[in-house]
Amino acid sequence: MRLWTAPAWVLAGILISAHPGPGAQSGAAADPSQAAPAGPTENLFYSAEWRFVRAGEAQVSWMGERQVAMSLKTVGLVNTLFKVSDEYRATYDPGLCATSISFDSHEGRRNREIRVTFDRTRRRASFVEKDLNNNTVVLTKELDVPFCLQDVLGGLHRLRQMHPAVGTTVEFPVSDGKKVIMARIEAQQQEAISTPLGKFNATRYEVFLFNGVLYARKGRIFIWISDDEKHLPVQIKVQLPFYVGTITVQLEKVQ
Repeated sequence: MRLWTAPAWVLAGILISAHPGPGAQSGAAADPSQAAPAGPTENLFYSAEWRFVRAGEAQVSWMGERQVAMSLKTVGLVNTLFKVSDEYRATYDPGLCATSISFDSHEGRRNREIRVTFDRTRRRASFVEKDLNNNTVVLTKELDVPFCLQDVLGGLHRLRQMHPAVGTTVEFPVSDGKKVIMARIEAQQQEAISTPLGKFNATRYEVFLFNGVLYARKGRIFIWISDDEKHLPVQIKVQLPFYVGTITVQLEKVQ
């Protein structure tokens, strides 16, 4: 059952960068200095459907543009079969340049703690993963990183800021603390989407993270951003091999 949890975390972080505007060209570089100023707290509530059942719930909370928190839990039958309770936080310098990540993961009998720090002066990332069941360090890693990069949640926020026009492609650096990639996102088409929160005109983007890019698992990720002034991430679909299936995540409430 754990097959669905990794892409469920991806749901909230479908990576993008800076603010080149709707006319961005293929391969356009992101300029972190163009990020919008910090704003009030925003809470987004999502439901995740897997094989036609409500499988999980997620909340993403932005505290201005300097800190974000996300919680994810399984519900219903899936929770009975395989319980998940995960907490993720990230902090940023101005421009949504990631400075730290903390991830506390409780999935079945597996309990892990991950801490990542991004030293922008040294341009180095430090990754530490602990097994909380026996209080041991299972992985440490350091790697060179760009002066400014995004984690998956910071990337999602930048996608909302950019809202690239249909037919354009953007790329920018993204890291989970273990690997740095140039994430590629295609703006594919405009569609009408029905969610528990209502109907939205939205632009569909495909984000290329699977198939050995950031994650080894085979799959595809699509995200729909509303075309109104709020640019809400209203729907995410993670398509995995047939033995797992498709996970559909939809926005239910905004506070």
